[in-house]
Amino acid sequence: MTEGALLAQQPEPSRRAATTSARARVLAAAAALSLTASAGPAAAERSSLPPQLAYAYGENETPRAAAFGGALRALGNGTSAVFLNPSAMVETRVYHLQGLFQGSPEAGRHTYGGVVVDSVTGKLAGAISFVGGFVDAEGIDRQSLDARVGLAYPITERLFVGLTGRYAKITQDGTPFVGGLHDSKGEDPVSGGLIEREDGDVVGRHSFVNEFTFDAAVTVKPTDNLYITAVGQNLSYPDHGLLPTTIGGGVGFGTPDFSIEVDGLVDLNSYRDTTYRLMAGGEYLVADHFPLRAGYRFDQGADQHALSLGVAYVGTQFSVEGAVRRALAGGGPTTFVVGLSYHLESSGLTRASSDGL
Repeated sequence: MTEGALLAQQPEPSRRAATTSARARVLAAAAALSLTASAGPAAAERSSLPPQLAYAYGENETPRAAAFGGALRALGNGTSAVFLNPSAMVETRVYHLQGLFQGSPEAGRHTYGGVVVDSVTGKLAGAISFVGGFVDAEGIDRQSLDARVGLAYPITERLFVGLTGRYAKITQDGTPFVGGLHDSKGEDPVSGGLIEREDGDVVGRHSFVNEFTFDAAVTVKPTDNLYITAVGQNLSYPDHGLLPTTIGGGVGFGTPDFSIEVDGLVDLNSYRDTTYRLMAGGEYLVADHFPLRAGYRFDQGADQHALSLGVAYVGTQFSVEGAVRRALAGGGPTTFVVGLSYHLESSGLTRASSDGL
């Protein structure tokens, strides 16, 4: 099942009153999940996670993608597409605005942002996203800004292509004095960007990542329910682990009530040697509005298995989604992702293109 197919199921008038209380319950649950994520017990302690896991490989996720274990490159239409596979934007016709929160207590990581995707007003679909966040304030004290613009076009009814431009700015104030290489004021000169001073006083650091890169993808739709995709990310090859170049893809099968997908990728830069990640996930639609989601992920670089779960309320005008992913072995991160979306196409303020796919 693709998310657009789910949204195409308009609720009957007799059902709308019955879902009012359900909406309130889901909103309350999403708020509670957000508070739990932001109030993690490790908030005042330095993270002991490897930097790749604390930073989550620089990946931004929607709740649906996180619930699938990251396996959403083939079926990841809507707001997920700009992060995973830009060509998937034209799989369905939507105009969505989504606010996002991601948090990991063990990493001291919390990010906030938003996405707008429009595949309704023309055959050329577009998306824009902004996500900013913080990692391990008591340790590496990293701040990041991630901005993306994506475009997609259906070459035929069965072949889609997409491209995403990405700008990343990362600063890192480093760790407190614990030995090693430091300047005369106790600041580590190699743990982040160049030290910035005003009137001789250290006031912070210049960004040590400040660059543009891009993703490219192609999706093939052999049948009405089967999607096969190939994706390359950070293809300018920055050659470092903060913007790792990855090559991967996925195979997804979806109906209006059920979907399942398997993905894989190779990561060229996060570790000394090339590593791979394998992901699988699925969802089942309950009562026309409540997708139940689950996923699995194996990370070879971290030698780690993780399971994820997610639930959402998806209506005609808005949706509320939440997901949690937990590493199965000790020492791994717990990740929470929460999203709230408004479906602008349901408001009547947009006009669909007369050119069908």
